[in-house]
Amino acid sequence: MDLKPVQSSDQSANHPPPSPVLVRFMLTTLLILATLFAVLWLASALLRPTPVGPAQAPLPGDHPEALVRIYGADVWGVRGRFAVHTWISTKAAGGDDYRNYQVIGWHLRRRGTVLSVTEGAPDRPWFGSPPILLYELTGATAEDLIEPIDRAAKAYPYAGEYSMWPGPNSNSFTQWVITQVPELTAALPQKAIGKNWMLNNIDEARALVGRKTPEID
Repeated sequence: MDLKPVQSSDQSANHPPPSPVLVRFMLTTLLILATLFAVLWLASALLRPTPVGPAQAPLPGDHPEALVRIYGADVWGVRGRFAVHTWISTKAAGGDDYRNYQVIGWHLRRRGTVLSVTEGAPDRPWFGSPPILLYELTGATAEDLIEPIDRAAKAYPYAGEYSMWPGPNSNSFTQWVITQVPELTAALPQKAIGKNWMLNNIDEARALVGRKTPEID
């Protein structure tokens, strides 16, 4: 049986080398993406707040003195690299529980207000993100601020609206309380997006509170 030689195909003719222009474009694109990722990672690391102490709150029975604490935690998902949710917790001297003040956006649909005032542990994770202690007062100084904080929180003028960016949002609320109670010398971190919205609109916010109809006893 005669065997016919197998003719080799011209691979180079069927698969020409990529264009140098295309190669340069792809390499440039990859370099830009890698640089952008590195910049975003560095920015996220630099923006991470520095805790002022352990986030775990003492049990009320173990700490009879008054406490005021401000917490923050990364928001859910990739946005958490660049934004935090903040809240304020207080405990009166001799009190048996903490009171937690915060703004939660989806409460507006369900409850008609974004303002949330609850009792319970103040150091719970926020959608899986561990809390960070941003500010703390204790003792007589904290006791003197518990009522002003409560009044300021309940007078929050934007309880009927919410905007993730630029505000008003949860960080706008925390900044409102800090601004209304100047003895709170807390400075929210850069990742507290919405705090600047409140600072830029503080005069309008105070005017809204001033126009509220006073309650009749």
